[in-house]
Amino acid sequence: MSTPTSTRPAVPSGPRPVAAEAAPRRRVRWPARGALRGSDEQPPRGIVSEAERRTPSVRVALGVVHTVVLVLLLVIGLGPILWLVKASISTTQDTLRSPMALFPSGVDWANLATAWSRVHIDLHVANSLIIASGSWFVQLVVATTAGYALSILRPRYGPVLYWLVLSTLFVPAVVLLVPLYLTVLEPPLLGVSLINTFWAVWLPAGANAFNVLLTKRFFDNLPREIFDAARIDGAGPYRVFWSVLLPMSRPILGVVSVFAFISAWKDFLWPLLVLPDPDIQPLSVRLPTLARSTELDVLLAALTISALIPMVLFLVFQRTFLRSAGLSGALKG
Repeated sequence: MSTPTSTRPAVPSGPRPVAAEAAPRRRVRWPARGALRGSDEQPPRGIVSEAERRTPSVRVALGVVHTVVLVLLLVIGLGPILWLVKASISTTQDTLRSPMALFPSGVDWANLATAWSRVHIDLHVANSLIIASGSWFVQLVVATTAGYALSILRPRYGPVLYWLVLSTLFVPAVVLLVPLYLTVLEPPLLGVSLINTFWAVWLPAGANAFNVLLTKRFFDNLPREIFDAARIDGAGPYRVFWSVLLPMSRPILGVVSVFAFISAWKDFLWPLLVLPDPDIQPLSVRLPTLARSTELDVLLAALTISALIPMVLFLVFQRTFLRSAGLSGALKG
């Protein structure tokens, strides 16, 4: 009886093949300690380390130093304003004899009422608000439209116009007083003098190169994809400016608004030249004239009113001016 043949493949009797040589091992260099933690990396050590801060003596010493520095900053920053408020409700004798005393003869609230009614501070406050509001609006319109043209539209002559606007920053403002006054006195194409009108203050305020450059630099950092998407959807230049650019520009609009309002409120020389009529002069121009014929306590009360109004307005509208949600109105969904 025959045996079945095996199906196992035959093993060659020759020498076994040599395996391929292993690739040389690379030496892995691990990053330094703390490099992979990103934002969790330890900050560099300052004058006082974290271990020293935990000791009670160092902690108490640092608290005393911080308190002293904070008090000094408050005294230096708020001291003059607080003294002005105190002097405005004190008598003239108390202010002259003991200026640093705290109400030796009591509080005199009548100074504020007298300054508001008899010196007609209310009229000049209204004039200052009108001038500041008009100057703010003109500066905002010129700054946003000029920045939009230079940054987003980018005409062929844009670089030349940009350098021309930049060069005006190196011209002293005093040099421009005479030609600007002659232009306001006899404006071209109008034939009517703008002296003793608020337009004489509003229109020159728009020629502010700093605001134009400030808005242009902000517009340069905005994402271009949003403007391209708006153009693809059929939006024209005016629609892009009104519906896309302005909602994204709330932070820079707030900064320009604060600068424009404060500069117009405290401006003295130009309103003095173009507004000779006392009935339309702002507070900054009228108060030095009233100082010759007004009691000291009433004058200080008027100065307090003129200083507190812009401070209160800024505190009320600071969230609107300095809101950082620049992209909230442009991105949907």
